[in-house]
Amino acid sequence: MIPVSVYIITKNCESTLHATLASVADFAEIILVDSGSTDKTIEIAQAFNCKIYHQEWLGFAKQKQLALSYCQQDWLLNLDGDEVVSPELKAEMESCIRDNSADGLDIPIVNYFLGFPPPRFSRFNCRIRFFKRSLGGYDLNKQVHESISVKGRVKRAVGGIRHYGEDTIAIRMDKTNWYSSLGAQEKAAKGKQSSLLKLVLVFPFTFLKSYILRRNFLNGQRGFIGSMISAFYAFLKEAKLYESHVKKNSRD
Repeated sequence: MIPVSVYIITKNCESTLHATLASVADFAEIILVDSGSTDKTIEIAQAFNCKIYHQEWLGFAKQKQLALSYCQQDWLLNLDGDEVVSPELKAEMESCIRDNSADGLDIPIVNYFLGFPPPRFSRFNCRIRFFKRSLGGYDLNKQVHESISVKGRVKRAVGGIRHYGEDTIAIRMDKTNWYSSLGAQEKAAKGKQSSLLKLVLVFPFTFLKSYILRRNFLNGQRGFIGSMISAFYAFLKEAKLYESHVKKNSRD
């Protein structure tokens, strides 16, 4: 057994969870915190001998911090219920534990969009997902895009986490709508203001960043569609931030 606790938060992940759990079946412990699944998520988790807890939704950071608190091993790995650990990454984690070469790994997230992997020379977002329990944790004020901060040595991993959760445009648009609302709420809570300049520029800037700098142009029509949705997400955050100020001023 690999001496790592894997912790996962879930809700209705039956279509992807089996592959997620199979990729970490040889890890010492799998913690699953579920927020009300009505499909076969719990049944699948039971088949892999997961330690299952139930918790109404607290928000991404608080839900994951709760799952982390149940872990027993010194090393932790966070996955979503639609993510799979690549063999290359698993070998890197074992090497990191054995050699004590880092306190955390910054891991590429390899997004499969519409069922296809990104091109070989794409640039990936990276996230710290593997770390020493005593040195890592979450900023509990984050509403969305929660991140783990590690007080120690962090090394960039070569192997990645494969993300399979966006196999239809409808699913991605649902996430875009939800995440943009959370992002706008977070901005408003920090006292940030929307502006006409931001509303005008955020869409083209984000599109170019995704399509050119992150090389999504290599992915043909899928890359163009994905970059347009990313740009729309950024625009929606600013639009909803503006909306929140309008509503607040109308009540005052």
